[in-house]
Amino acid sequence: MGEHEAFWIDHGYDRERAVGGPSRYAEHVWSHVSAFEGSWGDIAPVTFACAAWQLATTQMPPYVRWHRRILSAACDRNPYDGGLTAHVLMVSPLPAELTSSRHWWRDRGWRDWPQMFGQYLDPTDQDQARGPFLRTTLLIDAPVPLGALPTAPDAPSKALADTAELAVSVLVKELNELLNPVIHQLETAQAPG
Repeated sequence: MGEHEAFWIDHGYDRERAVGGPSRYAEHVWSHVSAFEGSWGDIAPVTFACAAWQLATTQMPPYVRWHRRILSAACDRNPYDGGLTAHVLMVSPLPAELTSSRHWWRDRGWRDWPQMFGQYLDPTDQDQARGPFLRTTLLIDAPVPLGALPTAPDAPSKALADTAELAVSVLVKELNELLNPVIHQLETAQAPG
């Protein structure tokens, strides 16, 4: 995993923590096979890929890991054309319009995202009682190419978990191509000097 990778899969961790199957994620897919209802036999891989992504990002710890700036990442079918749309919420620095002058602060003690060990956190109730927070985010809504996504199975079969893993791997690759430059810019723009 590179320093500015948006998403990655820790295959070693996933295999080492499996209870009875080849991976934790495979076990998770089989225990939540109902998440794929509505995708069986669909000629478009979108519904299946979205279900696979949801299972990969909601499992604890998740099968797909993400950069510290990413707060959430979801995929869904675009009702306009049936394509796959990714929705990613990321931590961002204050925009230039707010940093060019501090006059608007008026000694209120505005604070940015709290961090612990480099991770962005929500402020606690105690923090919020002490003063105001201005936590900026970027919401990225983007189409994801479908060409490399696997075909949805016709029904639950032996290949279900492998097909879900492939769909997630393709989404990780596509989202990294889209988001890695954004993360790189955000990370290097804040670097001193």
